[in-house]
Amino acid sequence: MFELEKFASLRVSESADISSPTRPLAYSPTPLVRLATHADVPDIVALVNEYARRGDLLPRSAQAISHGIGNWFVAEGDGVIVGCVSLLRYTSGLVEVRSLAVSDSVQGQGIGKKLVQALIAEARHREIPTLFALTRAVPFFLACGFTITDKHHFPEKVWHDCQKCPLVNNCDETAMVMRLT
Repeated sequence: MFELEKFASLRVSESADISSPTRPLAYSPTPLVRLATHADVPDIVALVNEYARRGDLLPRSAQAISHGIGNWFVAEGDGVIVGCVSLLRYTSGLVEVRSLAVSDSVQGQGIGKKLVQALIAEARHREIPTLFALTRAVPFFLACGFTITDKHHFPEKVWHDCQKCPLVNNCDETAMVMRLT
């Protein structure tokens, strides 16, 4: 697990009420970025699948998220999950930054960047040499330190996920890579 001290400024009140993830968002400007737990799965599913409904992400099932919960991070503000992202290992040297989503109500507040920073810290801790993403958010990933590359460098991704995508023959995503070692 990454060192939480580095992200101490991301903490929210310990008394936050998490009983109702669908209540109106009372967002704290200092979200906690943390590893997800099984209790977060319904909120992650809702957030990811909202983006999937729009065509921005591939859908993820509760079972798939729960199975890989140790690879998911969430941003939580006032007990509400406002962002998520995961790592998906294809090989020992290649891991995808996957399912990055931030609630519309808090877009532009740096939450996506904090999630990616936490993911990078965790990848370094796990001694993962290369992270990649397929994305339409090229400026965002460039700002996070990724570089543009050719998606043909990632045949594992193409074989695994791209075949399920409705845009497989007209992909408009850009491959981005970050070398950590």
